[in-house]
Amino acid sequence: MKPVSEAAPRPATDQSTSDPAEPAGDSGWRNAVMSELSRRHFLRGAALTGGGFLATTLAACAPATPTPRWTYGPIGVPEPAGSPTPAPATPVPSAAASATPAASAAIPPGFSASDVDARQVVRRYLGNLVPALEGIFGATTFGKLGEILAVADGYPELSQKPAFMQVGQQLTLTDLLAPLTPEIVDGVKVYRLTIEEVSLKIDELRPPVEALGYNGQVPGPTIRANEGDRLRVIFTNKLKEATTVHFHGVEFDDFFQDGVPFVTQLPIVPGETYAYEFTVKSTGSLMYHSHHNATDQVGRGLLGAFIVEPKDNPIQYDREYIWVSNDVLGGFTINGCGFPATVPILAAVGERVLVRFMNEGVMMHPFHSHGFVMNVVARDGRPLGSAAFECDTLGVNPGERWDAVITADRPGVWAFHCHILPHVEGPSGMFGMVTTLIVVPEKAHVDAIVGALLA
Repeated sequence: MKPVSEAAPRPATDQSTSDPAEPAGDSGWRNAVMSELSRRHFLRGAALTGGGFLATTLAACAPATPTPRWTYGPIGVPEPAGSPTPAPATPVPSAAASATPAASAAIPPGFSASDVDARQVVRRYLGNLVPALEGIFGATTFGKLGEILAVADGYPELSQKPAFMQVGQQLTLTDLLAPLTPEIVDGVKVYRLTIEEVSLKIDELRPPVEALGYNGQVPGPTIRANEGDRLRVIFTNKLKEATTVHFHGVEFDDFFQDGVPFVTQLPIVPGETYAYEFTVKSTGSLMYHSHHNATDQVGRGLLGAFIVEPKDNPIQYDREYIWVSNDVLGGFTINGCGFPATVPILAAVGERVLVRFMNEGVMMHPFHSHGFVMNVVARDGRPLGSAAFECDTLGVNPGERWDAVITADRPGVWAFHCHILPHVEGPSGMFGMVTTLIVVPEKAHVDAIVGALLA
C-alpha cells in the first residue's frame, strides 16, 4: 500500500462488529469486571479506580532525547545525550533495582539485609491481595502464608495496591478497557495505530524509561482478527525517525505487505501514515513489530501480539494469558514490566489456561512453571495435534511463539519464571522475568481477588 493521506475522512465504526463499549465510571468498571471474566482475559477489569489509570496508560508519552538510547540489562537508566550508543553486552543482573532497601527494617534472627529485601519484593507483589487470601484459601493455608510474609508485622503493603496495579499500564488491562476495535469499511476491518514515544515504568519504584510504543503502550494493543478477514492496518508515525511494521508469522499473497524497508517498501518517515492491507490466512499466536533499525526499535518497545482465531479451533481453554518477553529495554520483562510489577495468571480449580508465549527479545528464555505440567499445543501459530507434548520448562527462542495449556487442578500460589537464573533472582530477591500462577478453589474467588484490587 502507498502512504495514506491523513486528511482522508475516518469512516464510522460498525458497532455490530465492535467489542462492548467501555463502561463509564468506576461503578461501570466494577460491573464490567464481574461480567467479563471470560476465556479471553484471565483478569477482566482489574483496573485502578481513581488515579486516572486509563488516561495514564493511553497518554504516557514523554519527549525522547535527540538520539534514542536504551540499556541492555535490568537497570534501565538512559545514557546522557550525545554519548555513543553501546554495543550489546552481557546483561548485568540487578535485583537491587527492583528491591526495597532493608536498612530501616528489623532483621529477624538468622536473616540478612538481603533476605529482608527479598521478602519485601514479594510483599510489594501481593500487596493488599494478602488479606483477601484468608477467605479464599482458609485459615490454615493463610496462616502459613502469613508466617512467610510476617503479616503480624502489619507492614504497609498490606493496605496498598500490588506493584502491578501501580505502574500505569498493563497489556491485559488495556486490552480490556481500551481494546483495539476495528471500523468496517466495505467489508474490510480497519485498525488504526500510532507509533510514538512512551514513558514506560518497569515497576512502581523505579523511574520511567524512554521507550517506543503503539498507541502509547508497550507491548502495543493486541490486534485480534478471524481467519479469512480482510484487514487494513493503518499506522501513523509520530516518531522522530523512520520505521516500518512487519506482521510476524503472516503468509502474505502480496509480498509488498511484508514490512521490510528497501525490500518491500520505503520506510514510514516521521509524520507519514501508511496502510498494510491483506487477507488473513495464518492463524493462532502471531506478532507485529518494527523491522527498521529493529535491534533498537523492537528492543525499545515496538512490538505487540496479533491473534487470529481459526474457523475451527482445536485448542480449547477457559482463560488466556498473553506473555510477551523482552530483554533489552529495562532488563528482563514480561509484557513490558519486571517483577514485582508483573501481572499474575489467575485461574480457578478445574480451568484450562492458555498461555501464549511470544519472544520479542534477543535471547532464548526457558520458562518454567512450578507445580504444573504445560501441555504444549501449538508452535508459531500452528496446532501440533498429535505432536503436542508435555513439559514444565519450555525454551522460547527469539521470534518464536509457543501456546501451552495448563490445567489448574490444585490451589496455591505457584512461581512461573525464566530459568536462566540471572534473569530472575539475585541476593536481594526476585526481579525480571517472574510472575505467578494463582489458582483459587472456585471461580467466585477470582471475583473476590478482583474485588480486593478494586476496593
